[in-house]
Amino acid sequence: MEFLEMNISLVQRLMDWDPLGYGEDSYETEIADTIQAVHVLSSPNELARKIQSIYEFSFEEVIPLSKCTAMAEELLAIKNESTCSL
Repeated sequence: MEFLEMNISLVQRLMDWDPLGYGEDSYETEIADTIQAVHVLSSPNELARKIQSIYEFSFEEVIPLSKCTAMAEELLAIKNESTCSL
């Protein structure tokens, strides 16, 4: 999986995720910030906390850390899949 394909997969997965119930088109800025974090972080726990803080900053609501951890693991799996297929 190439870099562009990886980013498309990350965007699609995040667009399908509606953690606060606002509709999948409500999170463009948060998706961009989360994808940036995926490229920088490799720990599911760190990424989960970052995801939680990104969405909390925008919406002033806290997503349970368990939901953020599950998403972080999925996103890192996509990232790792793309870096392993050389």
